[in-house]
Amino acid sequence: MKLTTLCYLRRGGKTLMLHRVKKKNDVHEGKWNGLGGKMEPGETPEECVIREVREESGLVLRNPALRGVLTFPGFADEEDWYVFLFTGTDFEGELIESPEGHLQWVPNEEVPSLPLWEGDKIFLPWLEQPKFFSGKFVYKKGVLESHGVVFY
Repeated sequence: MKLTTLCYLRRGGKTLMLHRVKKKNDVHEGKWNGLGGKMEPGETPEECVIREVREESGLVLRNPALRGVLTFPGFADEEDWYVFLFTGTDFEGELIESPEGHLQWVPNEEVPSLPLWEGDKIFLPWLEQPKFFSGKFVYKKGVLESHGVVFY
């Protein structure tokens, strides 16, 4: 089981996206994602997302907003992944050259046209809802087989 975070930073009608093209054996290679990664022992989801945003972008995130939890049974390496999904609008600093890929501020309306995981195109609009959500996405060999959501 993997516990991870994912954050979409937003400012001025744009979202900071990461084009995953630098790491070898990256399950996300070639895809565009938000920022985030695996939780370290003893970390809260908030501590993890703040650390990951800083490591991947150089930006210091304050007050991340937990929007939902995503479950990916048997994802990629056959482990279950649990993702704490955040948005962030309160941050400062200058972008760095990310070790994960290329960072780019993308107009919000263009994000769905990027090469994303199929499930991302489904859950990204949920971030516009005022309710907290729990989503489940089942992939088999990289293809989305089923999904569901509960809003609270």
